[in-house]
Amino acid sequence: MRTDNPLRGALLISGAGLMFASMGALIRFASQQLDNELVVFLRNLFGLLFLLPLILRQGWGATLRTRRLPLHLVRSLFGLASMYCFFFAIAHLPLADAVLLNFTAPLFIPFIAILWLKERVSVQLALAILIGFVGVIFILKPGSGLYSRVALVGLASGAFAALTMVALRRLSSSEPAFRVVVYYALTCTAVSLAPAVLAWRTPPLAAVAQMAGAGLFATAGQYLLSRGYGYAPASQVGPFVYVAVVFAAAYGWLFWTEVPDWMSLSGTVLIVLAGVLAVRRETVPAGNEP
Repeated sequence: MRTDNPLRGALLISGAGLMFASMGALIRFASQQLDNELVVFLRNLFGLLFLLPLILRQGWGATLRTRRLPLHLVRSLFGLASMYCFFFAIAHLPLADAVLLNFTAPLFIPFIAILWLKERVSVQLALAILIGFVGVIFILKPGSGLYSRVALVGLASGAFAALTMVALRRLSSSEPAFRVVVYYALTCTAVSLAPAVLAWRTPPLAAVAQMAGAGLFATAGQYLLSRGYGYAPASQVGPFVYVAVVFAAAYGWLFWTEVPDWMSLSGTVLIVLAGVLAVRRETVPAGNEP
């Protein structure tokens, strides 16, 4: 794919943002009827089912053959931890706030890269981190009781997502993207099965349909995201993934009459600004794999 069409890349990544926000809205609906453990398992199960035709076409042997199994498992487990935190936040926070806190991953990546990859942080990146965490303080609303505690879980989803992205950076040197996605789907489905069994309640058909839709939107979002980064460098098109916050705010207003207050709006502006600055210094995409 030629990497000389930033407009097409931006449109594809904006489309991915719409898919991720749509997934979040369906997760919110399903979470009103299902425990978080079952929501996570069904999201992974349906995601794996949507990948199954492609796996069968390539063959299990060719798809899973790897010399980096431990890193695949580490990456997948961090991603699963992020998913548990993210879906819990979606169920208890305004949708836009939950999505935004998950998208704080670029703020954590430099710290992880310093400790894990021994990279250095530029002045611009340090400024982005500072701006971003000021925005996080606005979103967390310190002293607001339960909201603050749940928001910290949402922030943890961003931290785990950052660990996932750094592991992805190491995997990308030798592993094709499809193999990484398949290991992620297999590992997350298998590991999330046990908690789902322990918390099992027969889900209503409507909730199952919502989770199927969430799995489809998540898979479509990842596809659009990977296609978008193929048309232009991450520094040019990466920031467009933040339109997911706009779509999430629209869904929140439409379905749950959620109207952001001035602190959430201020925090959103600061975090998006920090994300734009950070992604211009990073080759890691600004989006998670919810």
